[in-house]
Amino acid sequence: MELTFGELLLATGARALSGERALRLRGVGTDSRRASAGELFAALSGPRFEGHRYAADAVERGARAVLLPESAADAARELAQRAAVALVPDVLDGLWDLARWHRSRLTATVVGITGSSGKTTTKGITARLLAERRRVAASPLSYNNQVGVPLTLFLADEATEALVVELGTSGPGEIERLSQLAAPHVGVLTNIGPAHLEGLGSMEGVAREKTALGAALRPDGVLVHDANCRFAPYVRARTGARLVDFAVDGDAAFQARDLYFHDGGTSFRLIVAPEWAGAGPQELDVASPLLGTHNVQNLLAALAACRAAGLELEEVLPAVRDLEGGRQRMERHEFDGLTVFDDAYNANPASAAAAVRVLGGLHGFRRRVLVLGEMLELGSSSDELHREVGRLVARSAVDLFVAVGPRAQPAAEGAREAGLSADQVRTLASAELALCEVPEWVEKGDVVLVKASRALALERLVDRLAQRFGRGGGRRVGAAIGAAPVPAIAPRRAGTPSWPQAEAR
Repeated sequence: MELTFGELLLATGARALSGERALRLRGVGTDSRRASAGELFAALSGPRFEGHRYAADAVERGARAVLLPESAADAARELAQRAAVALVPDVLDGLWDLARWHRSRLTATVVGITGSSGKTTTKGITARLLAERRRVAASPLSYNNQVGVPLTLFLADEATEALVVELGTSGPGEIERLSQLAAPHVGVLTNIGPAHLEGLGSMEGVAREKTALGAALRPDGVLVHDANCRFAPYVRARTGARLVDFAVDGDAAFQARDLYFHDGGTSFRLIVAPEWAGAGPQELDVASPLLGTHNVQNLLAALAACRAAGLELEEVLPAVRDLEGGRQRMERHEFDGLTVFDDAYNANPASAAAAVRVLGGLHGFRRRVLVLGEMLELGSSSDELHREVGRLVARSAVDLFVAVGPRAQPAAEGAREAGLSADQVRTLASAELALCEVPEWVEKGDVVLVKASRALALERLVDRLAQRFGRGGGRRVGAAIGAAPVPAIAPRRAGTPSWPQAEAR
């Protein structure tokens, strides 16, 4: 993104303390440690810090202009000799005003993605597939909140052809606001599950929040959603946009059947409704380097989004072979005699259940070991949701289950109630204890899956296991496997159709 200082003043209504209107700025940042030459530094403040105190550092690193609160006018005057300075009543509001102005200039097709789980992975897949034929910008990491979404918009410029934006929430009304800001042409709702219950109150509250994306789409927009979700009728009722659905082993416009998990990832048969197949075949064999049913769902959602954005399947399917899971999202490591799956980026009941099913489907190992850290933000339903995951663990051929953290103890109870022996279930009060104990409990030949909410930072356990067993050349799941048509198959019958951190959930 490029703009002039004068355009900044026009977009935000800011008062200029210094600087020429013709001054050109390149990019917008909110982290003084990463300030780059020529950018605008927006001095956001939070509960425990005041952003204007870091403005001088940003200028030292090359920022050419700063956006400061009126309350910091004294500090702003000290900077006025070194950079262009603009003052606004509230910097976050100014950042949003600038993002709205910039969004109005973009000609790119915007894809907005939300859901209770899988949105970051789906965002990455969608961006990678679109990049086969379009110039793409996308949210970095999980930049999906009131700071991250504006920063994502600023990544696009007049040459950008597709922009993929992740939309998260930590309370009622956030998806609606973020959707109105991003103004997507295509919306993707990965799923609606028991996440954010502490802030949203109930599953119905989660459904209202997530479906705000569909409600914000224009009638000529397209909403991609999971046909197997129990809230699918509510999803359809909440939007006036065109609908396209996906499902694993269900009736939908994009279906996956005959799933098969193997060392190279996951293979399945893709069946596409005639109205969405375009010029390509309606049935194909697809092999993805990403492991698990949940990643097939993510891929289906991304394929549907690409079609809704105007690309043919045959244009994007070759890129499937190059897909990679995000860091700490089912990231596979091979140590000396030990296989470890790092899925510790975040956890909620739906994503934890998906991880358990993946682990239960792995074969050829001495033992399957699950290390599950507590899942946060589940409110009064926390105990029962943890217990339900524990019951699933017992049904999924897990040989050793380690529950980490006080809130995870009901998961251990559920596993015992459902049939795991006392020797197969162990509990630890903290992540720090897990770092000490788990490396002593696992042995060569085991496969270990680590899953937890972000606050536990349980990815540290993966490093400890690497130290204990020695790195054997860590690698991610998957081989270079693409997609090929299936000849002579009958067509599918028509069916019924945090703050200034930049990420939420």
